[in-house]
Amino acid sequence: MRPTTRSSVPGPSSAGSPRTPRGSETIGLLGGRRRSFSARYHLTRRGAARRLVEIARIASRFDVVHGLTPERMRLMFEALGPTFVKVGQILSMRSEILPQSFRQELSKLRADADPMPYETVVAVLEKEYGRPIDEVFTDVDPKPLGSASLAQVHRATLRDGHDVAVKVQRPGVRETMAQDVAIMRSIASAAGHVVRSAQVVDLKGVVEELWDTFESETDFLVEARNLAEFKRFCADYAYMDCPSPYPDLCTEHVVVMDYVEGISVSRPDLLTKAGYDLREIGTKLVDNYATQVLDAGFFHADPHPGNIIISGGHIVLIDLGMTGRLNARTRSVLREMIFAVAARDSPRLADGLLRFAGSDTVVADYPGLLGDLDAIVAEYGTVDLSELDIASFLTALTQMARRHGIEVPGTVTTVGRALVTLEGLLDQFIPDVNMIDIISKHIAASTTADKAVAGELRRLGTEGHGAIHGLLAALAETRVASRMLTRGQLRVNVGLVGSEEPLRILSDMLNRLTMALIVVGLFVGSSIVYFAGMKPVVFGIPVIGFMGYVVAFLLSAWIVFDIYFKGRRSRKQ
Repeated sequence: MRPTTRSSVPGPSSAGSPRTPRGSETIGLLGGRRRSFSARYHLTRRGAARRLVEIARIASRFDVVHGLTPERMRLMFEALGPTFVKVGQILSMRSEILPQSFRQELSKLRADADPMPYETVVAVLEKEYGRPIDEVFTDVDPKPLGSASLAQVHRATLRDGHDVAVKVQRPGVRETMAQDVAIMRSIASAAGHVVRSAQVVDLKGVVEELWDTFESETDFLVEARNLAEFKRFCADYAYMDCPSPYPDLCTEHVVVMDYVEGISVSRPDLLTKAGYDLREIGTKLVDNYATQVLDAGFFHADPHPGNIIISGGHIVLIDLGMTGRLNARTRSVLREMIFAVAARDSPRLADGLLRFAGSDTVVADYPGLLGDLDAIVAEYGTVDLSELDIASFLTALTQMARRHGIEVPGTVTTVGRALVTLEGLLDQFIPDVNMIDIISKHIAASTTADKAVAGELRRLGTEGHGAIHGLLAALAETRVASRMLTRGQLRVNVGLVGSEEPLRILSDMLNRLTMALIVVGLFVGSSIVYFAGMKPVVFGIPVIGFMGYVVAFLLSAWIVFDIYFKGRRSRKQ
């Protein structure tokens, strides 16, 4: 891209805690009184019943009883509103629930909606600020810059002359989403108690992911804080930027930020005409995204073309309503797992998964876990690291982990979904840029000698800390075991892990040996009786001896036939 000099952004500072304007109640982390979820969003049984009827009516319109095509499912989710749009976006990443054709169609969901009337926008702003709109803005463009099912954006001018973008939440949409989430959570929970199947568990996971992200995406004060934090992150990169928020004008339902005019990355023709280098844009975008995910641990979770514009030589990311966070431990594990796949090291990959899940996690079938990881390594570890499909790899790994009862952090799923979105953007508009190659080079470059030594020291310290505690725990258990041993209370259960076939063969051998000893004993005993001349006799042989010979003969025949037929059966197999 063209070299540019960063200029200071006009307007109020984004630092500090946002001040809540009049007419807006603040709850939870922002202060105020705590209320139950239902009371906070005014949820009632009557409202839930009305929403269920509305959902049923829309589902009936799309004739769900007779099945849905991928396109009709997408259209139905759009008609059901922002909650189901979000559900569709989550499902687009869950191959264990939906086939590829449905996931590909649902990935097109962008929550676009018909614009709400300008009068409604004005009413929301005046309600939030508790004063006439002209006391805040000298002008608000009636034509929206964009309209989604959750909110609408308008260009406006502040009283001090600053050009801003005003994002206004649709009235009642937060309560509707809260109602939908509560309904789906109840249904998923009830289904989990009635039907014990993997798909029900996965669907419950989808609802829980939606539940976790609901409040952060519908509380615009969170977005304002995200903008301020990301602005500080961009300060270290001359080519990256994001709008500055105006904290004094941000509420739970309104966020005001600098208006940025530029060219969307979805218009490569205009970018080329303006003198930009598409390859440089793509390379810097992906490298910075790797920095966000793997180094900073704070990343834009929805990098679709509409959220990325080029302005004044800067890559500007807008709409930070959806962000993700990864702590240092998760970032470290992610790096290790990526290289474990490249090295085709299944045990190392298993260790990474178990570190995700925590030290208390016990895998019932560890050999089975290694077998499944071998399959993943065989699929993804045979390619060069630069060609590794990280998004697909994370999806496959997450699904496999669930089958073994290992809970992978939801942020890892968010990373996978974001990488899929970013990769789709590059494939469509900047196809010459290899996202995976750039990310792998970023990981390799960030692992300098100093960082490697520091990281290894931290790792040794962490492992040493765990080893010390493990040793102390083992000593404590040994003391208990010793006390039980001296009292004769110690009992040991030994289990042999592995194939059952050797144990079965050994059991057969012991059975045959036992029967052979019995046969020998019968022959010897019957012979002693014969030579002793005991009476009565039959066929010149004492009756007791005769019976012993018969039983010994039958058992001998049984042993011979058993060996013969089992030998033939094993040869056929």
